[in-house]
Amino acid sequence: MLDQIKRVLIDEETLQNRVKELGKQITEDYRDKDLLIICILKGGVVFASDLMKVIALPLSIDFMAVSSYGSSTKSSGVVRIQKDLDEEIEGKDVLIVEDIVDTGLTLNYLVENLLSRKPASLKICCCLDKPNRRKAAINIDYVGFSIPDEFVIGYGLDYAQKFRNLPYIGVLSEKVYTG
Repeated sequence: MLDQIKRVLIDEETLQNRVKELGKQITEDYRDKDLLIICILKGGVVFASDLMKVIALPLSIDFMAVSSYGSSTKSSGVVRIQKDLDEEIEGKDVLIVEDIVDTGLTLNYLVENLLSRKPASLKICCCLDKPNRRKAAINIDYVGFSIPDEFVIGYGLDYAQKFRNLPYIGVLSEKVYTG
């Protein structure tokens, strides 16, 4: 598996330190609020799990699965909700936790969908941001790391459902997806 990784982009220690910083900021920003985290599956689950551990507030969590990739390295542009929320969000302070924001098209669709459900507030937290790829204007409230336009894996991010279990963010070797 290691021969399929071009290089480590963000090591495990750096990731964990940044997650702690984000957790501290979110704790301050949501003090005295009823925080609901919406983890975007599957990629966001590792980040959301670590983040929840360092948010020093009572909170609840729900999950959504949305897709625009399939098993490709490029977004298809078509957004599908594969799993919707189990609870209502009307009147709640919602924080979307996402693994990576690329073009922003999927997240833009998701934000519009969730705003129509009338939450008290809606903010976004992502582990990784690729601002150079942005096609939709989207405001990200909490960003772990801004990264270059490379295909990354690990820490929840995958290629064809593999590599999610890596404890760091790596750059996938082009030979894996170009054959």
